[in-house]
Amino acid sequence: QVQVVESGGGLVQAGESLRLSCTASGLTFGDYAMGWFRQAPGKQREGVSCIHWSGAGTYYADSVKGRFTISRDNAKNTLYLQMNSLKPEDTAMYYCAAGPYYNPHRMREDEYNYWGQGTQVTVSS
Repeated sequence: QVQVVESGGGLVQAGESLRLSCTASGLTFGDYAMGWFRQAPGKQREGVSCIHWSGAGTYYADSVKGRFTISRDNAKNTLYLQMNSLKPEDTAMYYCAAGPYYNPHRMREDEYNYWGQGTQVTVSS
């Protein structure tokens, strides 16, 4: 059974940093592209960043470019999202997802098969 578990969320002030982690079990982690999505209250879920199975390619939404960094450690079955210079508009539930394909141009929810339950990030002004 595949399990995807996020951690690292919390409450921070604007300008501060957080690092999210995601561990996946029950699948061959290194065979999957991994991504981070987020959903703010009253808004649709959006793709934030994704990474090729090898780590060689990454994609970032325009809203987080230059502030967020995605990375992965295939030996530890773990995905990371380093979030710097956080803004109140980054407040959302952040979800980790695994999918068979890496798309360097956009992120679509239907391209990801396995999802975590989410971790809350709240940024106060």
